[in-house]
Amino acid sequence: MQKSVRYNEGHALYLAFLARKEGTKRGFLSKKAAEASRWHEKWFALYQNVLFYFEGEQSGRPAGMYLLEGCSCERTPAPPRTSAGPAGARDALDKQYYFTVLFGHEGQKPLELRCEEEQAGKEWMEAIHQASYADILIEREVLMQKYIHLVQIVETEKIAANQLRHQLEDQDTEIERLKSEIVALNKTKERMRPYHSHQEDEDPDIKKIKKVQSFMRGWLCRRKWKTIVQDYICSPHAESMRKRNQIVFTMVEAETEYVHQLYILVNGFLRPLRMAASSKKPPISHDDVSSIFLNSETIMFLHEIFHQGLKARLANWPTLVLADLFDILLPMLNIYQEFVRNHQYSLQVLANCKQNRDFDKLLKQYEANPACEGRMLETFLTYPMFQIPRYIITLHELLAHTPHEHVERKSLEFAKSKLEELSRVMHDEVSDTENIRKNLAIERMIVEGCDILLDTSQTFIRQGSLIQVPSVERGKLSKVRLGSLSLKKEGERQCFLFTKHFLICTRSSGGKLHLLKTGGVLSLIQCTLIEEPDASDDDSKGSGHMFGHLDFKIVVEPPDASPFTVVLLAPSRQEKAAWMSDISQCVDNIRCNGLMTIVFEENSKVTVPHMIKSDARLHKDDTDICFSKTLNSCKVPQIRYASVERLLERLTDLRFLSIDFLNTFLHTYRIFTTATVVLAKLSDIYKRPFTSIPVRSLELFFATSPNNRGEHMVDGKSPRLCRKFSSPPPLAVSRTSSPVRARKLSLTSSLNARIGALDLTTSSCSSSPTTHSPTASPPPHTAAVLESSPADRAGDSTELSPCRSPSTPRHLRYRQPGGQAADSSHCSVSPASAFAIATAAAGHGSPPGFNNTERTCDKEFIIRRTATNRVLNVLRHWVSKHAQDFELNNELKMNVLNLLEEVLRDPDLLPQEKKATANILRALSQDDQDDIHLKLEDIIQMTDCPKAECFETLSAMELAEQITLLDHVVFRSIPYEEFLGQGWMKLDKNERTPYIMKTSQHFNEMSNLVASQIMNYADISSRANAIEKWVAVADICRCLHNYNGVLEITAALNRSAIYRLKKTWAKVSKQTKALMDKLQKTVSSEGRFKNLRETLKKNKNHSSWPCSCNPPAVPYLGMYLTDLAFIEEGTPNFTEEGLVNFSKMRMISHIIREIRQFQQTAYRIDQQPKVIQYLLDKALIIDEDTLYELSLKIEPRLPA
Repeated sequence: MQKSVRYNEGHALYLAFLARKEGTKRGFLSKKAAEASRWHEKWFALYQNVLFYFEGEQSGRPAGMYLLEGCSCERTPAPPRTSAGPAGARDALDKQYYFTVLFGHEGQKPLELRCEEEQAGKEWMEAIHQASYADILIEREVLMQKYIHLVQIVETEKIAANQLRHQLEDQDTEIERLKSEIVALNKTKERMRPYHSHQEDEDPDIKKIKKVQSFMRGWLCRRKWKTIVQDYICSPHAESMRKRNQIVFTMVEAETEYVHQLYILVNGFLRPLRMAASSKKPPISHDDVSSIFLNSETIMFLHEIFHQGLKARLANWPTLVLADLFDILLPMLNIYQEFVRNHQYSLQVLANCKQNRDFDKLLKQYEANPACEGRMLETFLTYPMFQIPRYIITLHELLAHTPHEHVERKSLEFAKSKLEELSRVMHDEVSDTENIRKNLAIERMIVEGCDILLDTSQTFIRQGSLIQVPSVERGKLSKVRLGSLSLKKEGERQCFLFTKHFLICTRSSGGKLHLLKTGGVLSLIQCTLIEEPDASDDDSKGSGHMFGHLDFKIVVEPPDASPFTVVLLAPSRQEKAAWMSDISQCVDNIRCNGLMTIVFEENSKVTVPHMIKSDARLHKDDTDICFSKTLNSCKVPQIRYASVERLLERLTDLRFLSIDFLNTFLHTYRIFTTATVVLAKLSDIYKRPFTSIPVRSLELFFATSPNNRGEHMVDGKSPRLCRKFSSPPPLAVSRTSSPVRARKLSLTSSLNARIGALDLTTSSCSSSPTTHSPTASPPPHTAAVLESSPADRAGDSTELSPCRSPSTPRHLRYRQPGGQAADSSHCSVSPASAFAIATAAAGHGSPPGFNNTERTCDKEFIIRRTATNRVLNVLRHWVSKHAQDFELNNELKMNVLNLLEEVLRDPDLLPQEKKATANILRALSQDDQDDIHLKLEDIIQMTDCPKAECFETLSAMELAEQITLLDHVVFRSIPYEEFLGQGWMKLDKNERTPYIMKTSQHFNEMSNLVASQIMNYADISSRANAIEKWVAVADICRCLHNYNGVLEITAALNRSAIYRLKKTWAKVSKQTKALMDKLQKTVSSEGRFKNLRETLKKNKNHSSWPCSCNPPAVPYLGMYLTDLAFIEEGTPNFTEEGLVNFSKMRMISHIIREIRQFQQTAYRIDQQPKVIQYLLDKALIIDEDTLYELSLKIEPRLPA
C-alpha cells in the first residue's frame, strides 16, 4: 500500500474544483476538533478517493483533504454528555449520527464525523467505503493468489515440457539411428538379392522368427543404454556435477539476498538521509552521511550488474559458465578497499550521530520499515565486509567439485587467487589505518594537540592511569603518603606509551586531556628508566618503603634543557612490571637501532636501513615465510605465515625487535612450539651471537677494508664466535676508580663533520641528573682525547653498580672538546670501541687505552653485547609478563636460572647487564611473587563469621561493591593459557580450562542467587522492592565498570520464572523499568555485543575515548570467548604447507592483551565478610525447576 504521495498544490486545487462540481457525495458534516468536545461544521465533497472539506459551501479553496485509500469507516456511539444545558438540546445531539474514518497510515489520527440524519450518515459511510477501494484491494489479493497459483502451474508445465523436450530429442536421435540402420540393411539386401532371386516368398514362420529377433535386439539395446545411464547417474563425476550445480544455485540465491540487502541500505537509509540532510533543520550533515555509507551505492550498482549476469547464465542451464563473469567482476572489486578501510570509522561516526536525538528518532523510524525485518543500520553496513570472503569460500567449494580437465578450472583458480590477494591487501590496510585512527583519536582528545602523533611511524603500545609524585629540590621526593587523597586526586595522570614517545596528561572535569607544561611529551631516546631505588640512596630507600615499591623513575636528559626526573606510581606490582617492560622494550628498540646505525655506518659505510632493505629475507616471500604489506613499528613487513625456525630467527634478530611481535610470540608460542625450544634458541644466541645476523648482513658489517674482511668473516669454528673462548673486552677496568663520580671520556678519532666530537660523559643513576650545556656544532675533523679526572683516579674502590635498566644504557651525546691536549699514551679507536668504553665506564673506572689487538675485536664485542641485551630483554619480558609459564613448569624455570647464572659468570659482562641479570634472577627465584591481590579461596576462608547479613539489611552499594570484588577476583584468576585452543568447548573442559569453567559457574551462582532472593518473598510488594533493589545494584555495578555483574543481574531478571510475574512487574516503578532496559541494551549480545564493546571503548567522562575504558573493570568473559572461537574456527593454525598462521596468532594475542589489561588492575574495595558470606551462601540458591514451580504457585497460568 502506498504510504505517501507527492503533493502538488495546483493539482490539489483542481481536484477540489472537480469535487465541488462532480463529487460523488457532497454536503455538510460536523468534524470533531482537536479539543475533546468541540465540533465544527464543514462542507465536505468526495471525489474518487479524496475527501475535501471547505469552510462553507461557497468557499473556493479547500481547508483540508484526506486520502481515503485503504481506510475503514465504522459507526461510533454518541459521546456521553454532561448534565448542563437544556434537555432538548441533549436529545437532539443524541439523535445525531456519529461515524469515524480510520486510516491505515501510521501516526495519523482518525477522523470523527457526525450528521443530522441517520440516512445521510449511512450514505456517507457507503460512499467512503467505496472510495477506500477496500473491495478492490480484496479482489486484488484474490487475483494475486490466483496469479501465484497460475505461475506455479506454469512452472510445473515448463518443467514437464522440458522433460518432454528431452524425451523428444532422445527419440529423434533414436529415429535417426534406426534410419541409418535401415539404409544399411537395404544396401545389404540389395547385395544379397541375386542370391535370393530364385527363392519365392519366405515362409511365414521365418517371418515370425525374424520379428521376434528384431524385438529382442531392440530390447537388449534399450536395456544396455539404460544401464549406461544409471551407471553414470551413480558415478562420482555425476555426483560432483550435481554438487557443483547446487553450489552455483546457492551462490545465485546468496547474491540475490545480498543485492536485496544493498538495495535496502541505499533506498531505505542512504537516500532518505541525504534528503534529510538537505532539509531546513538537518539532523545530520552531508559529510556524515558520506562517512557512514561510504561508496555503498556504487557497490550496489556493481552487484546488480553481476546478479543480472548470473541470472542470464542460469537461463542456459545445465550449461553453466561463470569464469568470464568473475573476470569482469574482479577488476571492479577494488572499490571494496575504500569501504573496508573506513568501515570502523563509519561505525564511529554513526555512533556519534546517534547522540543527536532527532537523528536517533529518524533512524529508528527507518529501521521500523518492514523490509528491514528488525535489523539495525549497523547490520546492513556490516554485510559488505563479508562479501569478499564469501566469494573466496564459494570459489573454494566450486573448485573442489570441478574436474581438473574442466574448461573453467584455470579461470576459477585465477579468480580465487586474485580475490585472496585482494583480501590480504584489505586486511593489511585495515590494520594500518586503525593504528593511524587510534593515534588521531588520542590527538583530538588533547586540547593543545600533539604533533608527534601525526607521525605514521608512531605505534600505540599501552595506556593507563599512573600517579605522578611531586619532587622538590635536588631531585628528592616529597614526603607524601601513598594513601593520601590529595596525591591520588592531584597527581593522577593519563599516560600513553608509543614506540618513540611517552605522553603524560591531566584530565579536566569535562573529560578533555591536557599535556603537562613540563614533561608532557617525553622522547624515549632522551630517557633513562630506573626500575628499583638504589641501595646507596637513602631517599630512594624511604620512597621504596613509602610507596610499597610501586614507583619507578624516568630520567629525561633533553639536549637543549636541564635534565629532570619524573617519578610515577603504578596501581599494583603487575601494572608496574607491565609498564616497565613495555617502556624498556621501546627504549631498547630505539637505542639498539641507534647503536647499530653508528657501528654499521662508521665501520662498514653501509646504513642500517640499507642493510635491512638489502636483506631479502626480511621482505621477500619464500617457501618458509610470507609477509604482509603492513609495516611493524620497526618499519619491517609483518609476518603473515612462517615456519617455526623463521619465527625464532625474527625473535633473535639483533637488528630490531618489534614489540607487537614479541607480545604475540610470547602469548601464542605454545600453539606451534614449546618453551624448551624457545629457551634453547635464546641460549644458542647468547653463546654464538653471530648466528643471529644473516651472512649478508655480516658481510656488510665487516666490509671496512680488505684486511678486516678476511680477518672477521664468520666461521662457525672460529674461537672468536664462541663465548667460551671469547677474547677479553676491549678495555681494562680500573678497580680503584669510583663509580659514583662523573667522568669525561674523549677519543682521539677522526670523525667526519656530520658526527663531530663524541662526548661520553657518564654519571651514577643514584645521584640527581646534572645539567649539561647545549651541544655545539664542531668543526670538521675535530680531535678528542681520552682522559679521566683526578678525583676519579683517586676514588675509593667500590662494587656498587648503577641501578639502570639493562634496556637503557647511557646514550651517546656529542660535544665540542674544551681544548684538552691529547695524551700520547692514548691511541685512536673506532666508534664501536667508544660505545664499549662508555658503557663500561658507567659502572667502573676510567679505562686505559686500547692496543692494536683489542681494537680489532671491537666489532665482535658490540655484537656480543647486543646479543646479551637481546637475550636479557626477551627473558625479562617473559618472566615479568608471563610468570605463569615458570610457575607451572619447574624444569623450564631451572633451565632459565642456569642460563642466567652462566651469564653472570661471563667475564665480559657490563654492569648494566649484570644488574639486569640479577633483577631477573631475583624475580624468578622468588617463590612468593608478593602478589597483593586476593584469591577466591582466601576470601572464602576469611568469611567464616558466625552470622551473615540478610538481604534487607544490606545496602545496594555494599552489594554492588562486593559483587564487583568477587567478579574481579574470579576473572583475574584465569591464566591466559586457557584462552588458547578453545579448551572451554572440549569434552574435557573441566581439566583443560578449570578457571574459565569456575568463572562460568560463579556467574550462574550469582544469577541464581538474585532470582532466588526475589522468589523468596510471598507478597507482591516485597518482590517488586527486591527487583528495584537488584536493578539499583546492577546500575552501581555499571558505574564501577563491572559489566559482568550487570549481566548476572539482568540475566536473572529475564528468567522465565521471574519475567512471567506480570502482577509483580506492574508494581515496579517506571524509572526502574527504564533503567533496566538501558542496562539490558548495554550488555545485549546483539551484533556480537556491539553496545558492550562501544561502552568499553568509552570513558565514563568522555564519549570519544579511543581505547578501552580505564581499568579496573570486569568485562563479560563470554564476549571474548566468542571472539576467540570465531578466530579459531575461521582460520587454521597452520597452512597447507605447514607454516604457522602468524596473522591468526596476532589476532589472538590482541584479545588476550585486552583481557590481561583488565586482569592486572585490581579494585580498591575493602572486603566485607558478612556481605561476601551472604553472596557465597549456596543454601540460599533455588534450582531452576523449583523456581518455576514457585512462580506458578505465586501467579498461576491464566486459562486458555
